Amino acid sequence: SAPAGLLHPQTLQASSQNSSLGIFVLGLPFALVQSGYVGLVLLVLSAWVCNHTGRTLVSCLYEEEMSGGSGSVSKVRVRTSYQDIMEACCKGLWPNWSGVGGLMVNVAQVIELLMTCTLYLLVSTSLLFDSLSWVAVPRSVCSLVSLVFLLPCLLLTDLRPVSTLSLLCSLAHILISLLVMLYCLSCASSWSWSSLSLSVDPEDFLVSVGVIIFSYTSQIFLPPLEGSMEDRGQFNIMLGWTHGAACIMKTMFSLLAVLTWGPETSEVITDNLPSDLRPLVNLCLLAKAQLSYPLPFYAAAEILQTCVLRAVSRPALVVRGALLMTSYLLALLVPRFSLLMGLTGSVTGAAMTLILPCLFHLRLQWSRLTVKDRLIDVGILSLGVICSVSGVICSVKRLLEGL
Repeated sequence: SAPAGLLHPQTLQASSQNSSLGIFVLGLPFALVQSGYVGLVLLVLSAWVCNHTGRTLVSCLYEEEMSGGSGSVSKVRVRTSYQDIMEACCKGLWPNWSGVGGLMVNVAQVIELLMTCTLYLLVSTSLLFDSLSWVAVPRSVCSLVSLVFLLPCLLLTDLRPVSTLSLLCSLAHILISLLVMLYCLSCASSWSWSSLSLSVDPEDFLVSVGVIIFSYTSQIFLPPLEGSMEDRGQFNIMLGWTHGAACIMKTMFSLLAVLTWGPETSEVITDNLPSDLRPLVNLCLLAKAQLSYPLPFYAAAEILQTCVLRAVSRPALVVRGALLMTSYLLALLVPRFSLLMGLTGSVTGAAMTLILPCLFHLRLQWSRLTVKDRLIDVGILSLGVICSVSGVICSVKRLLEGL
C-alpha cells in the first residue's frame, strides 16, 4: 500500500491475501441479510469489477514504446506505484497538480489503512468481550486490553516475520471459515430461503454495498506486488484466479450463514455459533486479528513518515503512537462493525478500487482503448461515484444515530 520500495514483496503478498480473504469476511453474512438476493449478485459482480479495475490499474504502469530497428511496439514499465500513476494522470492539468495528486493518493491510503486497523481492533474487542462474557468484563476494558497487546507495534522496524505469521493466519482463517460452513451444512434441515428478500431497506442496502466493496479492496497493493513478480506476464491470470476463488468462498460462506441464522445473523457471524464452539473459534480469530493489525499499521506509518510528513521532523515513535491511539479512539467512538466497514468501503474503497483506476485508464490510455473498453470504464466509474456518495450519506447518518 505504501509507495514502491517501502514494503517487502512477502509483506505485500500477505497484505494482498488479507484483503482478499481477510477477517472482514465475517461481516459479509450480515451485509447479505441487509441486501437480500441483490447482495448475491453484488458479491459476484464486485469480484468481476475489482478484477477488471485491478488489471486496468496495473496496465497504467506501462507505456508503449517503439523498438529501435524492428519497428515493433513493446510495453515498458515506466511507473512503480499508485502514486506515480496519479501524478502522471494529473500532469499538465494545472500547475503543481502532479504533486497534489500524489499527496491525495497517500492521504487516501493512510485513511483506508487506518480504518482497517480500527476494524481489526474493533473485531478484537468484540471477540474478547464475547469470550469473557462469563465474567461480565466491560467492553471498554476489552478494548483497552486489545490495545495493550498491540503496543509492540510501536517498535516494529521489519515486517517480514510478521508477514509470514499473517500468511499462516490467513490459512487458519480459511480453515475456520470452512468449520463455520460445515456447521451451517449440518443445520441444512432448518434452512429457510425467506431470509433473503427482493425488497430491502434502501439505506441498509447502500451500507451493505460499501461492506461488499471493502471486502474486495486490494488495489493499493497491486502495483508493487506486480513489480515483485518474477513473471509479470502471469499477473492477470493470478489476479483472475484470486478474485474467482475469493468470490466463491465469500458467496458460499455468506449464503450458508444467512440460510442458517436468517434475520438473527449478527454483524460478526461468529456471535451466532453455539456456546460450545464459539469460544475456540473466537480465540483463533482474536489471534488472527491481533497478528494482522501490524501489516496495515506499519504501511500507514511508513507512508506518513516517508511521504506525507517528510517536511516535518518528527520521531517515528510519535507518529506510530498517534496512529495507534487514533485507531483505538475510533474503535471506541464507532462500535458498529458493519457501519464502519461500510463507510470505509464507500469512501476510500470505492475511490481507490472503482473510481480512480477507471479515471487513470481513460486519461492515460484513451487513444489505445476500444469503444467497449471506454464504455466499461465509464460505467464502472459512474457506479462507483453513485455508490460512494450514497453509501457515505447513509453510513454517516446511521453512525450519528448510534452515537
